[in-house]
Parts: sequence; structure tokens; C-alpha cells
Amino acid sequence: MFDLIPYQKFRDTPSVRFFDITIPNSNARDLVFHDGPATSPNNSAEGFWQFYMHPHQEDNLLALSGGRTFYLVNFTWEYPFHLVRLQANGDILRIPTGTFHRSVSDPGGSLVLNQAVRSNQTTIASEFRVYNSGDIPRLLNATNKTAAPPKMHGFEQARLKAA
Repeated sequence: MFDLIPYQKFRDTPSVRFFDITIPNSNARDLVFHDGPATSPNNSAEGFWQFYMHPHQEDNLLALSGGRTFYLVNFTWEYPFHLVRLQANGDILRIPTGTFHRSVSDPGGSLVLNQAVRSNQTTIASEFRVYNSGDIPRLLNATNKTAAPPKMHGFEQARLKAA
């Protein structure tokens, strides 16, 4: 299943914080900027949710600024549908291979660092393909309005920070 990974704070000095955010075995870095309330990947022209799914890449995502909500679906998990909230200065979200995922940024946007772990089979074509839930009945059934609601993670911390 996915993990929320805490990281090591070295120390604080006036107006400066030092962290070790190293992910063991990471061999790729992606920086993903959402300008405003962006959704990635976008919905299909017909309005169906679309997802990424990496067969050969594990994602390790850290929000550097703003916030983002991740929609995760994995049919090997006991409960397949989860929503995970990432806030700046929060945990690192590890998304295992084979997990359908999409994200929606806060109205102010977000900046996320991905310390990916890619296998030798990784290609742009295989890892960054978009999957349309309208074409995958099991995915659509797991995420539509009549499905069981997703398990929610990290939303309580977001409410506490906003208060």
C-alpha cells in the first residue's frame, strides 16, 4: 500500500530549517509545478477522471509549497480507493508501482518534488501514459459517485493548520 514517510529535521536556526529528505534508491528527480487549482492529468473530453499509473516507477512526493490532494486506486489493496492530502512541510507520499493516481492542487497552486525510483524498464511512453476511467470499467466503478467512499488521509492535519 502507499506510505506516508516522515523525514529528518537536522535543526532550526532563526528563519531557516534544515531537513534530510533523502529517499533510498531514488534515481530520478521530478519537480512538478501546478499554477493555481490544476488537475493532473486533466479529465477526458467526456468528463471522465484520468489517471497515471507507473508500471516501473515508484513515486515519492513531497509538497514544497501549497497543497495537493492525491487520488489513489490500487486493486491489490484491501481497500482500493484512497484520498491523501499533502501539505508543504508534511510527510513524503510513497506511491507504489501499479497504482492509478491523479492530483488536484489547492487554489493557490503547489510545487511538489518527486524522488522517483525507476527500474531499467522505465520509458516515458510506459510511465507517463494517461488512463481514462471511462475506458476501464473497474477503475470507473471504484471511483464513481455510487462507489464506496474513499478512505481519507491527512485532511485532519490540513484543517488544524487552517484553524
